[in-house]
Order: sequence, then structure tokens, then C-alpha cells
Amino acid sequence: MGLISVIVTTYNRPDSLRACLDSVAAQSDREFELVIADDGSGESTRESVLRYSAENPLAPPVTHVYQEHRGFRAGGIRNKAVARSRGDYIVFIDGDCVVFPDFIARHRKLAEPGCFVPGNRILLSREYTEEVLGNAVCLYRKSLMSFLGLFLTGKINGCAGLIRFPLGCLRLFRKTQWQKAKTCNLGLWKKDFRAVNGFDESFEGWGFEDSDLVIRMIHSGVHRKTGRHAVPVLHLWHPENDRRRHDANLRRFQDRLKNREPVFAENGFSRHVDTANTADLVE
Repeated sequence: MGLISVIVTTYNRPDSLRACLDSVAAQSDREFELVIADDGSGESTRESVLRYSAENPLAPPVTHVYQEHRGFRAGGIRNKAVARSRGDYIVFIDGDCVVFPDFIARHRKLAEPGCFVPGNRILLSREYTEEVLGNAVCLYRKSLMSFLGLFLTGKINGCAGLIRFPLGCLRLFRKTQWQKAKTCNLGLWKKDFRAVNGFDESFEGWGFEDSDLVIRMIHSGVHRKTGRHAVPVLHLWHPENDRRRHDANLRRFQDRLKNREPVFAENGFSRHVDTANTADLVE
């Protein structure tokens, strides 16, 4: 495997995005590109991306991909970002996630043809998130014992997921499980993404667009390979998204669960391919 494309989804959280990008800049594996999937943020987000590039001149290239804000349309901006990407392997994270220095290296090691790899996440409390962002706390350099202390004081929701185990063939134990496979930490092959036409952009508003992608990949023959106890992320607290479309999205997803066909999203990735260019490359 060569270049990995890291897709970072964000919307108007420049402080969290800065923490995310700082952790990405510290990766031991440098053979990746960074694509910011911006769902209509203000100018402060672009300024954060430019500042990241200026402060990390030796970091891998970064591309800022933007769409006009018309509500929560994460599927659409992720499709657009993948269309701009150059790698054969994609890793999705959210712009309010902090990753450890071996994050890319471990996703590379876990990547296997015909599989997608969901990692796990540790949630930070609202109060601790404010402390981290306010004091520029370097979370990805903390020890396991430090995280145990944070768990015992209620600042994070767990720490067992930070322990690394080899697991081996047990990683394929639940090959058709879609639950808890989320785009805050998900690796997959671009060819598998293209085969199902990426995210279904009919899912507008918060909810189930990532589960829909995963279940269509499973129906197409791609298997789950768990990344738990290998590639955790630290997920900063954020306000709950607008869930007015939750019920409609849930019904759409439930229909998908019942019907194995079609796996190809009618309103998906292919609509962005012809318009993809590198005009937003941040030098």
C-alpha cells in the first residue's frame, strides 16, 4: 500500500480542528495526505488549515474541500473530499478527534483487501474538553496511567479501549456487524467505496449516513475487521447535532437493512468525480 488519504470532516469547530490537526502532524507514518472535508464553515476554519500548513512545512500536503452550508450534509462533503483524494486507502476521522502518533501506521498495518476497519473512540467530558482546548493540552502524548486517572475522575468515559492487543484472526470474528462502525474512525479501500458509490446523499441532517455506507459495503461482500484495541481516537465533546431528520433517516436505513439490493447509492460519490480538481490545495 502506498499513499493513505486521511479525510477530516469539520463544521465551525476551529479550536477542535486545531487539536485534531496538531495530532495528525505528529504521525510516525508520513506517507499520507490530508483532506479537510468542510461542511460549510466560516473563514476561521480555512485560517486554521492555512496556519497548520505554515507551522508544519514538512507535513504531508493538505487540501481544503468546501461546500456551502445548507444543514448537516456530511455524506456529501465526504464524497467530495474522496473525489479530491489521491490515495488508494481512505481513513475517515472527525475534526473533533485527537489521534495518537501511531494512528496512520496502525491503520496501514490493519488494512486488508476486502475489509473495512472501524476503530474505537474514547469520549471526553464537556468540562475536560474545555480544559484541553483552553490550555492546549497535548492529549496524544499522555501515558496510559494518565488516562486511567482521567477515567477515575470522570473526565473520559473509559480507558480499556486504549490498551493494544494483537487479536489476530479474532479481528474478523464479526465480519458482518455494522454497529459502531463510525466515520470518526474508519479505514476502507477506495475501490470498495467507489463500488457502492460512497455515501448516499439522500441522508440529509444528522444520522445513519455512515451506517448506511457500511451496510451497503457488507452487502457487496466487504467484511468488517475490527480495529478495537489497535487504533483508538479521543473524541472531544461537542453539542448535539440537529436531529430533526433522525426519524426519516432511520426509516431509510431500516429499509436498507431489509433489502440487500441495491448496494449502489443512486445519489452518491460519482456525481463529484467529474468536477474534482486540486484548486484548493494549500501550499
